[in-house]
Amino acid sequence: MTMTRNKISVIILTKNSQRYIAKCLSALERFDEIIVLDNGSSDETIEIINSFPNIKLYKGTFIGFGPLKNLAASYALNNWILSVDSDEIFTVELVDELLELDLDEKTIYSILRDNHYNHKLINSCGWGDDWVNRFYYKKNVSFNLNLVHESLNISSNIKVKKLNNKFLHYTYSTPSELIQKMDKYSELWAQDHLGLKKSSPSIAILKALASFIKSYFIKKGFLQGYEGLLLSVNNANNVFYKYIKLYELIKRQ
Repeated sequence: MTMTRNKISVIILTKNSQRYIAKCLSALERFDEIIVLDNGSSDETIEIINSFPNIKLYKGTFIGFGPLKNLAASYALNNWILSVDSDEIFTVELVDELLELDLDEKTIYSILRDNHYNHKLINSCGWGDDWVNRFYYKKNVSFNLNLVHESLNISSNIKVKKLNNKFLHYTYSTPSELIQKMDKYSELWAQDHLGLKKSSPSIAILKALASFIKSYFIKKGFLQGYEGLLLSVNNANNVFYKYIKLYELIKRQ
């Protein structure tokens, strides 16, 4: 491995990630340490991970995305943590930039993510200009405890700096994948927001309608043809089911 300035531990969560995990890991081989935390893969994910010599593989049950990322970071030997999803592929330019940065322990580094549907770049529907906070010093920063849509806790003394290079995100390839993830994530969102938000059938309908208008018209999904329509409808459905599931949880109390 070529000597570089920065000692960085990469953390990755996996579950049935066989489609992109090999490309994901190959792009990260120059980092000092790669930690994979798997929560129940039943496909070839584990076999693919084990084919890489520099991976530390841990297994556990699903306790929420935020808690899992903190758990993975706790296994790291280095204090600088780079959080990567298993369907994300870092460019050579981004890896070079990360390894040679002048690092500040009071700074979180934000990276631009290019989102794709079925390998087509999507820069509408709210998927464009997607900056994500992924690189941080673990003694000063950690993820919140959200079950889904986790994010880094940013205190008043922590700065956020944008990096120059980006990575590629291959999140969905079919409508079925959109529906499956929507069902899972809306369930987790409802659990996260029980007691924090109000909901009703009318609220669910109004928020879903507002989501479609925002995605398809304001965020210009109509410019991307079929994919823009599909993603805008999916965004609206996701909002509807989040609030309907929250409403049902509230009724059960």
